[in-house]
Amino acid sequence: MKDRDFKDGVDIIEAESWDDFLSFINKNLQYNHFIWRGQSDSSWLLEPTLDRALRKNEQQNNESKQQRHLRRFKYAVRGRRGSNPSKIDNDNDWWALGQHNGLATPLLDWTRSPFVAAFFAFASPEEPETNRVVVYGISQSSFKHKSDAISKNYGGKGRPPIVEFIEPLSDENSRLVSQGGLFSRAPSGVDLEKWVREHYSGEKEKIRMWKILIPFSGREEAMRSLNRMNINHASLFPDIYGASKFVNTGLDISNY
Repeated sequence: MKDRDFKDGVDIIEAESWDDFLSFINKNLQYNHFIWRGQSDSSWLLEPTLDRALRKNEQQNNESKQQRHLRRFKYAVRGRRGSNPSKIDNDNDWWALGQHNGLATPLLDWTRSPFVAAFFAFASPEEPETNRVVVYGISQSSFKHKSDAISKNYGGKGRPPIVEFIEPLSDENSRLVSQGGLFSRAPSGVDLEKWVREHYSGEKEKIRMWKILIPFSGREEAMRSLNRMNINHASLFPDIYGASKFVNTGLDISNY
């Protein structure tokens, strides 16, 4: 493990190998209030698909634009949720429905397992330009406490600049259950690491976010190791898509 860079509540860890990552996680499993996310390129921002889509198309990213997008989705899915769909009571649950069905949303996927997060970091066979993947861990309890304080003192219009966590109870997303999943929603157009550094500026005592960089060169070892833990496409995507991806990965990873 290389020297750590810790400031503004963000602790950047540079693992030197897959075994290095495993050792770090096993030493820190007592941090059970952390949730995890893996990304296949360490240079990517912690931002949702809707933010990226609006920026790519040079469109304004605001609450009005997001509501218009969500309203179109609600109309588009009429008659497509089965004969007796469950009632969806709030916008965040509508966003959650869309998240795992291809909709660009303001949500980010998280999991309660750092190993599931590592799987998603390594799942793509495409080598990133940085040669490193990344696993993020965030303190859900700290974020909730900070967001409650922001909301209490907020005097503006619309949604306050907080981070919300969404854990839908709908039965329509079996993947979410298999992945131990939940979602976060940050302010529009603000990547989550930026939000942490702004709201925990100067914090050098308590870790609010881990950013663990892992060499892509350890991908085959990582994927085989995770498969032995029963963390693979078949277990995380309990459908024909997951079965197909699982079998295809056997062509890509030796002794999988």
